[in-house]
Amino acid sequence: MDKPALRTRSAAQAIADGHSLIAVAEKRPRGRPRKTIDERDDGNRRVELVNAAAKLFRRKGFDATSTRDIAAAVGMHSGSPFYHFKSKGALLYAVMDEGMRSAILRQTAALEAAAQAPPDADAAALLRVLIRNHFDVLLGAGSDFIPVMLYESRSITAKQRASLARLQGDYESVWEPVLQALSSEGRLQCPVKLARLLIFGALNWSVQWFDAKKGASLDELADAAMALFIGESQKPMRRTRA
Repeated sequence: MDKPALRTRSAAQAIADGHSLIAVAEKRPRGRPRKTIDERDDGNRRVELVNAAAKLFRRKGFDATSTRDIAAAVGMHSGSPFYHFKSKGALLYAVMDEGMRSAILRQTAALEAAAQAPPDADAAALLRVLIRNHFDVLLGAGSDFIPVMLYESRSITAKQRASLARLQGDYESVWEPVLQALSSEGRLQCPVKLARLLIFGALNWSVQWFDAKKGASLDELADAAMALFIGESQKPMRRTRA
């Protein structure tokens, strides 16, 4: 058997590794150079189109949503979206790409906030931060983008799916050192790779059944997920109720 000192890794090291992975993800070039804010806005209409498309694709589905529907939602003529996007498929990909990039930025911010927590915060506390943030990405304000990516990926090209997979890999890689730390501490009862797949599968499915007007809050969902995944309920670093 390995010596305990060799098996265990501190939560602090997990956090440090997580930040290192984020830094690598931010520096690593992904496809074409990023456009400036002005270029991406195209006079603010592009942003409006992407936001409207995300809502409609999630509510009606990609196939049932027409460019006429999207144009009407932002007060455009039916052919005007093609000035900004070559096709409805290109607009769908833009929704997914924006969603993943936003999710990465939000996760980075959540981890940076966690780094300001008391020094005794352990890997379980960090896992709760990641889970709570992921629920916010999936179910919180402006959360149409990732559900569209999860359930409409068949409608984009293989090249586009590969590009999104790289962004998704950057997002999920930050979870790896946290799960490794929990595994070393004996708090994760299955292999890390399998645990990661099962955790994301369970969390992502919540977009199918969660109703903000009924049942649990996102904080309560995070607590339940912690109890399910590692057998204990962790108190959040900050929890308030209106």
